[in-house]
Amino acid sequence: MNESLFVSVIMPCRNEADHIEPALNSILQQKADTFRFEVIVADGMSDDGTTELLEKMATADPRIKVIPNPEKITPFALNHGIRAAGGEIIVRMDAHTKYADDYIEQCVQVLLKHNADCSGGAWRAAGENFLQKAIATAFQSPFSAGGAKSHRVDYEGPVDAVYLGCWRKETLESIGLFDEEFVRNQDDELSLRLSKAGKLLWQSPKIWSCYYPRSSVKGLFRQYHQYGYWKVRVIQKHKLPASVRHLVPALFTLALGVSALGAPWLPWSAWIFGGLAGSYLSVSLFASLLTAIKMKNLLCFPVFPVLFGAFHFGYGTGFLAGMLDFMILSRGGQERFTALTRNDHKK
Repeated sequence: MNESLFVSVIMPCRNEADHIEPALNSILQQKADTFRFEVIVADGMSDDGTTELLEKMATADPRIKVIPNPEKITPFALNHGIRAAGGEIIVRMDAHTKYADDYIEQCVQVLLKHNADCSGGAWRAAGENFLQKAIATAFQSPFSAGGAKSHRVDYEGPVDAVYLGCWRKETLESIGLFDEEFVRNQDDELSLRLSKAGKLLWQSPKIWSCYYPRSSVKGLFRQYHQYGYWKVRVIQKHKLPASVRHLVPALFTLALGVSALGAPWLPWSAWIFGGLAGSYLSVSLFASLLTAIKMKNLLCFPVFPVLFGAFHFGYGTGFLAGMLDFMILSRGGQERFTALTRNDHKK
């Protein structure tokens, strides 16, 4: 790589007083022997002391630039950061993720080596306490992820979406940046536009990062409820059929709900409900046992069925709500579905 290469790291941020210093310090300590880099933090009008911490760090290190994000929503933050970026390559990084010390270097190397339009690593998860560790382990399970390549930590090759992402700035400008309508799933929607335009997205295990998920069942459910909700808008916008992985949670949730409503009056409906609920519970218990064995802690076994339920029924109910709002009632983006869930991180 050319030593004159300039990379801009973009970090959306709002009310991250407990995490922003270690997150930025880990970025500032990145290996950068063959390129220069800056860190642009788009602060969403934080009111917990984050802004003051950012100003202090920016004064101490000129590589840090703090810009306002008055809309307080992630896609706006990303676009503000991209427009302010001086680098020809953009790397997205988040405050709730731990990175290898060569993360930026590997992102850039993979992008250039494969002549890709987007590069990134697998979506690994880790936890700091018992429940968050259990959520992280369940997150990596094929039962919760539906076989998505983004959760396969050893996979290298073309993908339809990557975690976070690294792009040439000109690629993002040519595709229209992030769609600011999407409070959630803005990265999926951007990746879909890139794929439809014939662009190459490449995932590599050399790009190592570790994501810290929600640490409460409530926060996890709300997060996946929003994912399901906004996935409908992605499908609607691009007039594409949903994959089986996206439809199964919603169809199962709908079938379970309808059969439960009919059970008091229709014996056959009660049988359907019992069959569906029993089958799901059996599969969930089996997947939970395998996951507990993988975690090497059988005491976690009772927790996993609850977590898998939060993944599946959060996404399923969100998808159904999205279908109602976007496709049936021709409305969408209701306030109850746009509120961010990261505040549940500590609950």
